[in-house]
Amino acid sequence: MTDQTKQEAVMDAAGDVRNLLEYAASLGFEEVPCGQAGCAKASPRSAVAPEDRAKALELLRGEMGDCKLCKLSQGRTNIVFGAGSPDAEIMFIGEGPGRDEDRQGIPFVGRAGKLLTKIIEAMGYTREDVYIANIVKCRPPENRNPEPDEVEVCIDFLIRQVEIIQPKVMVCLGSVAVRNLLGQELKISKVRGNFLDWHGTPVMPTYHPAFLLRNSNMKKPVWEDMQKVMKLLKKS
Repeated sequence: MTDQTKQEAVMDAAGDVRNLLEYAASLGFEEVPCGQAGCAKASPRSAVAPEDRAKALELLRGEMGDCKLCKLSQGRTNIVFGAGSPDAEIMFIGEGPGRDEDRQGIPFVGRAGKLLTKIIEAMGYTREDVYIANIVKCRPPENRNPEPDEVEVCIDFLIRQVEIIQPKVMVCLGSVAVRNLLGQELKISKVRGNFLDWHGTPVMPTYHPAFLLRNSNMKKPVWEDMQKVMKLLKKS
């Protein structure tokens, strides 16, 4: 490659970056994820205009690319970014993808996902009405809990999803989700059913659908939790 060709390549790359930043700014972004561990944590900002939310989520997914920021990337089949409406009133947040989710690239599509779908429908919504995402976007081996270093480099993407969508309420499914979103050591059995706060957005902690598959007697408490969410949204 000649010096002139190198210079042209650099100029082209700089132009691409400039165009990306201008596009991001037009969507309400104050920063674009840098794609490297150790980037500054995102913080709540003004909402993206409703008509731009879908494009903002698309931009964020593009920034992830074929993410290899943590060791979870080594064993995944697909990144499981999230699914649902960019205008959702409710975001459901789990801990991480399982086997079926990893295969399909869609959150909550296995047995636990089918149960979550039933819960959502019982609340008067469809999966297309809400938004579903996870703390980490790649499947942890053997469905173990995500480790701190994995969460550290991945949760910024979830935070940006929340900031783009601006849900009226978030539902954290299980201890892993609520602890990592709120940054506190919380036991789901102690906090479920009580609204917590994430930068002004109500957060309802409840049991994970996978836990309900093993403990059917806990379905009633979860439904009570969802009724509180419905009441908050004036759906009941």
